[in-house]
Amino acid sequence: MNQISGQLIDLHQGRMCPAAISIEGNRITAIEEVAEAPNQYILPGFIDAHVHIESSMLTPAAFARMAVRHGTVATVSDPHEIANVCGLAGVDYMLDNAAQTNFHFFFGAPSCVPATGFETAGATLDAAAVNALLQRPDIWYLSEMMNYPGVLQSDPQVLEKIAAARKAGKPVDGHAPGLLGAAAQQYAAAGISTDHECTTLEEALGKIAAGMKILIREGSAAKNYEALAPLFASHPQSLMFCSDDKHPDDLLFHHINDLVARSLAKGYDLFEVLYAACVAPVLHYKLPVGLLRVGDAADFIVMAGKGTGKVLQTYIAGKLVYEAGKVWLPEVKAAPINQFAATAVKPEDLAVRTEKKKAALQVIEALDGQLITRAIKHEATLVNGAVQPDPEADILKIVVLNRYQPGAQPAVAFIHGFGMKRGAIASTVAHDCHNIIATGADDESICAAINAIIESKGGIAVAADPKTVTVMPLPIAGLMSDQDGETVGRQYAALDQAAKALGSTLKAPFMTLSFMALLVIPSLKLSDKGLFDGNQFSFVPPILHTVRAVH
Repeated sequence: MNQISGQLIDLHQGRMCPAAISIEGNRITAIEEVAEAPNQYILPGFIDAHVHIESSMLTPAAFARMAVRHGTVATVSDPHEIANVCGLAGVDYMLDNAAQTNFHFFFGAPSCVPATGFETAGATLDAAAVNALLQRPDIWYLSEMMNYPGVLQSDPQVLEKIAAARKAGKPVDGHAPGLLGAAAQQYAAAGISTDHECTTLEEALGKIAAGMKILIREGSAAKNYEALAPLFASHPQSLMFCSDDKHPDDLLFHHINDLVARSLAKGYDLFEVLYAACVAPVLHYKLPVGLLRVGDAADFIVMAGKGTGKVLQTYIAGKLVYEAGKVWLPEVKAAPINQFAATAVKPEDLAVRTEKKKAALQVIEALDGQLITRAIKHEATLVNGAVQPDPEADILKIVVLNRYQPGAQPAVAFIHGFGMKRGAIASTVAHDCHNIIATGADDESICAAINAIIESKGGIAVAADPKTVTVMPLPIAGLMSDQDGETVGRQYAALDQAAKALGSTLKAPFMTLSFMALLVIPSLKLSDKGLFDGNQFSFVPPILHTVRAVH
């Protein structure tokens, strides 16, 4: 038997008291109020209510070794990134790797593989495949229903997936950016219970009124906390925290603990904030995670402050997994799984031409800290009929290349907001189909970055110029490294700084780039098949009225 004493934060009775907690095996056998206890705070562990582990570029086991340092004991994890690349084999890969470590991973059945029919993925999971996944005890919910137009239009495959989850008694996660009013009501009425895409209070309040839980997201690219934090003053029982996508350099420093600390610093109620961070996901998803009650699994953390400050210890299933900078979770060796067939590109493959002497471009405007984009217009810079990037005006080329078929021709468009004055960056982390995506100031550098990734069969790359390219390989599905979290975090931080040295003004250039192919987030995005308007849900030309792309 083990015993831990401290100031117990009791989220069930809304009180704090000195207490001694007795643990036998993996369970709490007694909680006794005592006269005195050390000045340390014992509370349930934090839970990330929606995250794609793959976006950390770490395997589940490596992610766990980073997360426990910040008091995270569980994640509600959507494996649709690797499912888009490797199908059911990718989902099994995540489950198998996660099973080798003492951390609570709760995976869902990916609902949208691919997210739309306007792009090329490595696999398709139809309603029958999703239904089969939902019958498994290690699948806890139906992952985010990104095809919200399909829900609103009563697409049979979409409704069949939702019905399968409801029949299995498992929650359905939502994904409906910007949906308001009657459309939000209809979406929720289909059986969808959460949304993590809200960017405004108006949107969140409408979805709460429709009966949905709101996951306040603060990831490496999408940062919605400041806009949504006021919900703690009005609807605290409807909230959870999530990161959605968290890059490895961020995980070196914080996770859900940062959102807790920020909320408490704003003066929101301790018990309501910790309810969102620790309790709400357990109740909503019916997770077997302990909540500091007698008989519960001994999943809890010890902190230097009341939900803020340093995490002193993390316990999972009665075992001490983190203390004083040391992690007691295994380093699991991961064999690669991948699907990659792309072949090299040349600068002439990226040429976009027009027969007009003057032309207007439809340009993607990337917004720092957001997944949504704007559509803007810009006069084309032409040289002998070929549209040129204009780095001084922050008009760069953006390219998506199908990674699953050799000899595919790249899709090319233009983007504003990256701020790069020279060079290029590229990545095979490109939500959700994870084709190769690149942006840059000249065709030669873009090709150099893309071809370096092709040579390593996945990764992220920075081309300072056509001859100076740095690559971080991601051998597992082109999404994850086989290295430990500290190594990946340092490598990624170095590439992030290299991208910013090219002039990028974005907080997370690679993370922002990775969402420029996510067609289900309005307004303009680029798939391997062309420029796509997420509001109209149709392709549009990159040059208004007069486009003729030459490959």
